[in-house]
Amino acid sequence: MKTTIPKTLGLCVLLLLGAAVHASDGGPQPQIRVTGEGRAMLVPDMAMLNLTVIREGATAREALDANSMAMQEVLAAMRNAGIDERDLQTAQFSIQPRYRHHRPDASGQQEPPEIVGYTVSNSLMVRVRELEEVGAILDRSVSLGVNQGGNIQFLNDDPAAALEQARVAAVKDALQRAATLTAAAGVKSGRILEIAEQSSQPRPMPMARAEMMMSADAGAVPVAGGENTYSVTVTVTLALEQ
Repeated sequence: MKTTIPKTLGLCVLLLLGAAVHASDGGPQPQIRVTGEGRAMLVPDMAMLNLTVIREGATAREALDANSMAMQEVLAAMRNAGIDERDLQTAQFSIQPRYRHHRPDASGQQEPPEIVGYTVSNSLMVRVRELEEVGAILDRSVSLGVNQGGNIQFLNDDPAAALEQARVAAVKDALQRAATLTAAAGVKSGRILEIAEQSSQPRPMPMARAEMMMSADAGAVPVAGGENTYSVTVTVTLALEQ
């Protein structure tokens, strides 16, 4: 009597035999890939401010002159506050025309946009190394003509120790997850084949807009630094021993 093997079953048998032969020939061995996370907290020791001066004028020259005068006063105030030249950097500068758009007439025809003036924007990045001065510097800059706030970012001059702590915690977390998974599957993990890392830095925190800052009459703008969180994610690939 001739026995017929279903095509699907035969295909599965061939795949299993092929995998066994491939493993015996020194091919890829079973692996497990896990991801671990680690965090470390660190009190910031400096801040990065984004101060922007925007001025408008009927001509590009008029807008540029008004903007340059205001920014010169801001720069002078930063230097008088003890900010080093290395901590002052122009981040963005632009001159943009302002248009008046006409409505279509009864026939649907529309006149092209008309330039009615110009806007000049100049942004300054300021690194403040004395956190207790941040509020006073923000207040002073608005009084001198900064009329658009950006973001304030609290940083650490040397976060290496915090990142190292986060890395250690991330690797431990990954190995613990691997141990849990392999124990549940009834297998053992072997040597580490690969470790990949991805780290993240503290993000900028939105500050109040300039109009809100100007309404404060209690002196310096209140600012709270809090703590920075340094996160590290690692992906660990280990061999499996069955």
